[in-house]
Amino acid sequence: MLDILRRIVQEVNLAQNLDQALNVIVKRVKNVMAVDVCSVFLTNEDDNEYVLMATDGLNPAAVGKVRMNDEVGLVSLVGKRAEPINLADAAKNPRYQHFPEVSEEAFHGFLGVPIIHQRKILGVLVIQSSEVQKFSEDNETFLITVAAQLSGAIVHAEASGGITGLKQDHNEPEEKDTKPIHGLPGAPSVAMGTAVVMYPAADIDAIPDRYVSDVENEVKIFDEAVAAVVKDISDLSERLKDVLASEDRALFDVYLLMLNSQGMSGITRDRIREGNWAAGALRQTIQEHEKIFSEMEDSYLRERADDVRDLGRRILKYLQQELHEKRDFPEDTILVGEDISASMLAEVPSDKLIGVISVKGSRTSHVAILARAMSISAVMGATDLPVGRIDGRKIIADGYSGRIFISPSEKIREEFKRLVEEEAALSNELSELRDLPAKTEDGIEISLLVNSGLLSDITPSLQSGAEGIGLYRTEFPFMERQKFPSEEEQRNIYRQVLESFHPRPVTLRTLDVGGDKALPYFPIEEDNPFLGWRGIRITLDHPEIFLVQIRAMMRASLNLNNLSILLPMISDITELNEALGLIHQVYGELLEEGDEIIMPKIGVMIEVPSAVYQAANLARRVDFFSIGTNDLTQYLLAVDRNNARVASLYDSLHPSVIRAILQVVEGAAAHNIPVSVCGEMAGDPIAALLLLAMGIDSLSMSVSSLPRVKWVIRKVTRAKAREVLNKVLLMEDSLTIRKYLHKTFEELGMGGLIRAGN
Repeated sequence: MLDILRRIVQEVNLAQNLDQALNVIVKRVKNVMAVDVCSVFLTNEDDNEYVLMATDGLNPAAVGKVRMNDEVGLVSLVGKRAEPINLADAAKNPRYQHFPEVSEEAFHGFLGVPIIHQRKILGVLVIQSSEVQKFSEDNETFLITVAAQLSGAIVHAEASGGITGLKQDHNEPEEKDTKPIHGLPGAPSVAMGTAVVMYPAADIDAIPDRYVSDVENEVKIFDEAVAAVVKDISDLSERLKDVLASEDRALFDVYLLMLNSQGMSGITRDRIREGNWAAGALRQTIQEHEKIFSEMEDSYLRERADDVRDLGRRILKYLQQELHEKRDFPEDTILVGEDISASMLAEVPSDKLIGVISVKGSRTSHVAILARAMSISAVMGATDLPVGRIDGRKIIADGYSGRIFISPSEKIREEFKRLVEEEAALSNELSELRDLPAKTEDGIEISLLVNSGLLSDITPSLQSGAEGIGLYRTEFPFMERQKFPSEEEQRNIYRQVLESFHPRPVTLRTLDVGGDKALPYFPIEEDNPFLGWRGIRITLDHPEIFLVQIRAMMRASLNLNNLSILLPMISDITELNEALGLIHQVYGELLEEGDEIIMPKIGVMIEVPSAVYQAANLARRVDFFSIGTNDLTQYLLAVDRNNARVASLYDSLHPSVIRAILQVVEGAAAHNIPVSVCGEMAGDPIAALLLLAMGIDSLSMSVSSLPRVKWVIRKVTRAKAREVLNKVLLMEDSLTIRKYLHKTFEELGMGGLIRAGN
């Protein structure tokens, strides 16, 4: 049954639109379960009704016409209860509603199960039989499993439904608007541009459709890629002729036959001539062949599906080499992909990149943080986005609400143009605060710093009025290279940063890789990377990396003396003592070498729950704390911040997070050391109000957030902020807290800082 279910899901995922997907479902489920009828009803939220959208066994003319409101009928009862209903004779149930046009008089047995996606009732999957008897428990559990597995595929197909085939002219007017696709707010701005789909190397399923006009040249590119693979396989077979027996080398001959066959290469050429580019045509052919082989009864033939995919990857590798050499990006690029990485962002010229959309991830994902630093829009966790069908489309990415509009109408474009203009006006108004201090109305001053990691950030950071850098992510230079940067390379980078902000303070965080930040030359494969080998754990295990970096930092600070060093992921006093020992070792060595270095301030990032409970002990050993609210929230709430399925549970305004920050502040106060917040919470205006009340000394955030936070601080008194905090501490959930804070901001005349989705 699992194999059958996998095949059904695979076929539905390949559907080009919702109608095709639903027809696949009813046909396959009816055949597999050997029932007389299978139907799908979907909800119509606008009219609170269920609509027959596909059937195999009832009158096909009734599709789209049979509708029942949510108060009558067995189908609506299934949806209302959100649980299966299994009846021996449906017509005898008082909720039964007869529709003459359906022609279901001959059917008695009824089993309906809800189709649920992310707590939302999408519709009902129904099977019926002519016999008067209840369906078996096996039938019921299998249908529940089918509905659960297919819910995501149905949403995906529905999102694809309004996108018609390959478009030759992306400027042509659209016939209608599709519904917005919902993701998670990533970076607060709006991008209106052209979707450019990025995908990992040799990932067949991630390849998008893309229109090409010069089909014969595209055929030529494909043929050259196939010829290269034929040569590779022939060479491999020749090299192994003295190692493998002839019967074992027969597999290579099979590969060559498949490559040269009309069935693979010929069909792909035909698809290219229909307008799809070589990679997209190849994906269609590979998926089609895989489906055929996987449905075969013979186990040997079923395994040939893996051979087809292997050949596809080999061809794709050569196609991607050709693509990389001639890739051109439009002036209004919005980067789209299943899992956009920092390296993908780096491929696009910064003057052409206006937004990013990722199927995976959340507001605190590495890419979202980068997007905010670059002042571009980002929508994360767009799990229902039909990535493969939107390359080259006009698209709107609303980083405030997390909505995505594909090929929007002129009406929607005008609405968002007005929104962009309003945001520009607010930004201009806030820019007047640049040279003013972040001082409350009762005279309390808070240092506002910026988070950075790229040398290109320096100029915007200086122009923002920032009082320094509260967090410089040193991993970025490591991620941009193909090997560890040398001590001198690092020193030069850090020197530029320290000099640019001198005499203002700069806090350099030691290498913090692992989790969602990988180095191409230092791979870390773990089942649970966020709870694994990352941050200080790596650098203490590799002191040769840590010592070189500390030397580079200290040497870069010579005669500037505005350096502070921040240690990430400290979870234990022993780790801190070991790191401090290495830092003092480097300091001593540099003094012996004649460098007149002043010992920098050393701080600890508080981002692990154990550090919260040991705050007072940690404070005795360091000069300052910096609270990383992104990871702290993730660990306190047991929510993977990159997992869109649980992203709604991730909220830094959760009562436990607020109380944890208060405990850190109390631990720091016991030893009179300052506390900064460098996580994304610092750049959220409504959260900044609470941090002000707690007595946080400085806030470090993205450049784009700084003017808004400064406005909040200058509009209130600390006394008022503490009054708000005291009320918040009595609240038991983050939803109540957010509603209260939104209302408070409206009353304070700062409602313009709050948008839907924040």
